[in-house]
Amino acid sequence: MRQACRSKLVLACWSVAFVVTVANSSWAENWPGFRGPTGQGTSQEKDAPIEWSSRANILWKTRVPGNGWSSPIVFDDRVFVTTATDEGASFRLVCIDRWTGNILWDKQVLQQEPGHKSPQNSYASSTPVTDGRRVYVLAYDGSFAAVSMEGDVIWTNRDFHYYSEHGLAVSLILYQDLLIAPFDGSSPGPDKAIGWQKPWDQAVIIALDKNTGQVRWKARRGSSRIAHVTPQILSQDGQEQLVSSAGDVVQGFDLKTGERLWTVASTGEGVVPSLVIGDGLIFATSGFGQPTIRAIRTGGKGDVTQSHIAWESADDVPMIPSMLLAPATGRGTPAERRGLMSPRESGDYLFLVTEGGVAKCLAAATGKLLWRNRLAGRYSASPIWVDGKIYFLSEQGRTTIVDAAGEFNVVAQNELQEKCCASPAVSNKHIFIRSEDAVYCIGPNLAPASGRGTPAERRGLMSPRERGHHRFHRRALSPVEGSARS
Repeated sequence: MRQACRSKLVLACWSVAFVVTVANSSWAENWPGFRGPTGQGTSQEKDAPIEWSSRANILWKTRVPGNGWSSPIVFDDRVFVTTATDEGASFRLVCIDRWTGNILWDKQVLQQEPGHKSPQNSYASSTPVTDGRRVYVLAYDGSFAAVSMEGDVIWTNRDFHYYSEHGLAVSLILYQDLLIAPFDGSSPGPDKAIGWQKPWDQAVIIALDKNTGQVRWKARRGSSRIAHVTPQILSQDGQEQLVSSAGDVVQGFDLKTGERLWTVASTGEGVVPSLVIGDGLIFATSGFGQPTIRAIRTGGKGDVTQSHIAWESADDVPMIPSMLLAPATGRGTPAERRGLMSPRESGDYLFLVTEGGVAKCLAAATGKLLWRNRLAGRYSASPIWVDGKIYFLSEQGRTTIVDAAGEFNVVAQNELQEKCCASPAVSNKHIFIRSEDAVYCIGPNLAPASGRGTPAERRGLMSPRERGHHRFHRRALSPVEGSARS
């Protein structure tokens, strides 16, 4: 089904990069939103675990009350997930100590009225996002909220009623002081096919002021159909724009006003995989009806369908897991390679897995097939790239790790033997996986001594005297940086 465990489903491509910069240049990475710092599923971490089981190399396992398929996010010493209890009526945010697995708080953020959704979806599928001061959430019914790091609700916005034949699954992104979410639902009226199987013009993208919850702008797509795609930010010709896709369209929007800048036709409904940006290309999938992978050149105005499609492929199109753009193994870290090579020289690869377990590696610049292999199980989680390796997590709880290379090579296979549909998170040499009723922290015990200063100090990133020199940077992806930055 289209929605199967939509947390990861929603892809995301969230465009805000959080990097801790300190005087001595050492740092560990937070995972502040869906698919990580850039929303592309890649991590700058080193020495992430590659071997574990349900009984080995597990630092902790914490049961989470209720049900939800949102992915975990990590900021400093805290892990956050959303969940829904009381048969979906109580929408909650849970905060877990990242070192011990203890639940620090479990707060009801919103009361919501459970309604129609796909059986594979949940009433808490949207992954939260944080700027380190607050955690921002989106509930099943389209309500927004901002929550302090201590669990206090700062503001709510309940002005928008969301309905979709599948339920809500898209995740939020942050850009500067904007909190952005596309609402690509369908009609709640008597003809449920409107907006789902029949195009309509009611889809909107909403940008709120993250400080107050007030609407800053509302963008309209024009004719489109149902989708659950988390958008991305692109820097093009000195201007930053929102790139967002839905059923039948891939589009760019002005981040200051919400004005629609360009459109590419991409026929298909029920689109889930998030966009991926890099090598001067936007990589998107279309949905049910005519599933196709499209590589779209950046730039242009108006309808650029005829001029800006670099390549297409209708073979083995993922309908739920997002794709992954990554550098070839042995060509240095993404940061080292940033902007040094042209798309055809760089050897960047586009990795994907279908729900049925067909994994592929394509040349990103041309779409040429480099390898195709079948993995065991079914897949809803989006893959991640860590230190030259790709992690594929199946719904059965098996993680297959392969080299990020033009030849297929399995590094390890690890079993949790629990249902897993949420996408993994990576932070400070740990991998965080959410199963049907728990969150796992996988990796070594790196817990600091109690009372040893700030989280950054306790991770060994800075001395107390250096504390005043750190800051958070947020920036968009340029067309050539997407894979390099990710």
